[in-house]
Amino acid sequence: MAFSAAALAAAGVSGGGRAEEVGAVKPKVEDGMAWYDVREWGVEGRGWSDTERYFDRFPRKAKGVVRDSVWSLSRHSAGMCSRFETDATAIWARYELLSKSLAMPHMPATGVSGLDLYARDKQGRWRWLGFVSPTAAKLKVRLAEGIEPGRREYLLYLPLYNGVESLEIGVAPQASFKPLPPRTRPIVFYGTSITHGGCASRPGMAYPAIVGRRLDRPVINLGFSGNGTMDPEVGALMAELDAAVYVIDCLPNMGADAVAKRTEPLVRQLRAARPKTPIVLVEDRTFTNASLIPGHRQHHAASRAALRAAYERLKAAGVEGLTYVEGEHLLGDDGEAAVDASHPTDLGMFRMADALEPILRPLL
Repeated sequence: MAFSAAALAAAGVSGGGRAEEVGAVKPKVEDGMAWYDVREWGVEGRGWSDTERYFDRFPRKAKGVVRDSVWSLSRHSAGMCSRFETDATAIWARYELLSKSLAMPHMPATGVSGLDLYARDKQGRWRWLGFVSPTAAKLKVRLAEGIEPGRREYLLYLPLYNGVESLEIGVAPQASFKPLPPRTRPIVFYGTSITHGGCASRPGMAYPAIVGRRLDRPVINLGFSGNGTMDPEVGALMAELDAAVYVIDCLPNMGADAVAKRTEPLVRQLRAARPKTPIVLVEDRTFTNASLIPGHRQHHAASRAALRAAYERLKAAGVEGLTYVEGEHLLGDDGEAAVDASHPTDLGMFRMADALEPILRPLL
């Protein structure tokens, strides 16, 4: 093969806007199938190569530096995907998960622990093709069969709320297969459980993934459920990434005092390391029952006022490249786009992508 997995993964940290070329990857032929290990050409959405486990989101050095809860959540493969081309008419996967806990009470196993397959059509659009509904921590499953003949590009998303120990893609031995390595200069999202992917029905429906497909850009998902709190330790790690844009979506996990205390230091931390990289500050989505719960409305008003004030102070101090996104309408106005008033359904994720896409597109 032409490139090592470590070299290709490192390309996600710095470099130009295009992926490198990859030579042939030799498959393992078993059970009448050719199996390709995605680690051989690199996984997109993985920002560091020196990780404790291959599919971790943070480097080994972050252990004991970031809070323990953040480190534990960084073992989830949220935002990662594998890209390849094939003319196979059936595509399989075999993979092993880190945790045997496959689902959550408010989020199905398909989103927590499943795989999600997209194909690019002749017009260049990404079309959903197949998924995995996991029933065990170690699986060999058919993602899709009876696919219309022809060579095309595929995108396979990894689980949102579980870790991955290994992942192979299987096709017929006679089928062509070309690995596509990670693209560089990603959109980097830092946020809460919502950014992490809760409660998308499948990995490709998390709003960072939707935005990535629409803008045809790589994405790094640094959403940490219940722990998106603008930590300076996370900011220091983010500053290492050669991002096209930083999107900060932490308010759902923060009160007004924390927002007032941490917003400016985080922005200045990123700006010191990346003087030209756009930074987008996103208000919290509105609880879908806020019209009936005065406490929710008061919480939104306070945290948003704190974020707006920090943004205005930064602008007045001459900090450039900042964009502000209001949160009132991120989930729409009908109250129908969340599972539990807070975490978006697929509809809510789609609406968040609708709101962010036109803001991010001119910044790229």
